[in-house]
Amino acid sequence: MEYRKVYIKDYVQIGEGGNGKTYENPSDPDLILKVNKEGLNNLEFVKKEFDVSRAVESLGIQVPRMHEIVQVGDAYGTISQRIKDKKSLSRICNEEPERLEEMARILCEKGKELFSTPCNTGFFPSRKQQVLKGIEITSFVGRKKLNIIRNFVESIPENDHCVHGDFQTGNIIKSGDEYYWIDLDRFAHGDPMFDIGHLYQICMVYAPMKQVQNIFHMTQEQLNSFWGVFAKAYTGKDDHSEFDRLAGKFACLDVIVRPVFQKSSLPEKIFFSIYIKRLVKQFF
Repeated sequence: MEYRKVYIKDYVQIGEGGNGKTYENPSDPDLILKVNKEGLNNLEFVKKEFDVSRAVESLGIQVPRMHEIVQVGDAYGTISQRIKDKKSLSRICNEEPERLEEMARILCEKGKELFSTPCNTGFFPSRKQQVLKGIEITSFVGRKKLNIIRNFVESIPENDHCVHGDFQTGNIIKSGDEYYWIDLDRFAHGDPMFDIGHLYQICMVYAPMKQVQNIFHMTQEQLNSFWGVFAKAYTGKDDHSEFDRLAGKFACLDVIVRPVFQKSSLPEKIFFSIYIKRLVKQFF
């Protein structure tokens, strides 16, 4: 199949993220061109990104609408709906810290809507099976700890409802009164705690790290507070310590599944090995 060719000289760069850059064509400001960085701009990856977004939208979940795949020089990109005047929940918490509790409750509300949506299990993978695959291929965790983790994963019932895969404050954006989910490449079906464990990992485990604080535009105190409000809203309980312990176990799985999505360098493997030991000791 041939894809329409577009020329970068006709566009103006308007943004840059971890995976690539976004551009606007002044003649059509309602659309944006996204071109991923090298290695993620091949047709296979871009088509998967395009198809996943379309499949998520078909479930009734609000995402920026994908319009077409285009060829940009030797690479490929996507043309999609431009969400105007958007801000992530992270950015709102940074610029208006008095709204942090409001944003935590919104993530809870939108998360529950997402988790209650039946998923297309014929298209989207099982998060549980992804984690079990991660256990098989991981090289930074000892066998004894892997067996402990595997026993826990195998006890988790399969669930046919949606999970985002990267559930956090940067991946839901607000425009007016509307909210949109973005960065959908790890979308799957499974227990909502897989997503919640990821959020716990960021807000409570990685929060002391300056790099994490910079990514989410929040201090360690703000990240910790965000989790506290979210957990209280999600459970409806002032004492959410039991929920926190369960989230900690799923945070461990969030580390284990990482090799399924991307290779780790030696320093990263050492880092994750240290954190797995801490999490297993604390929560298992």
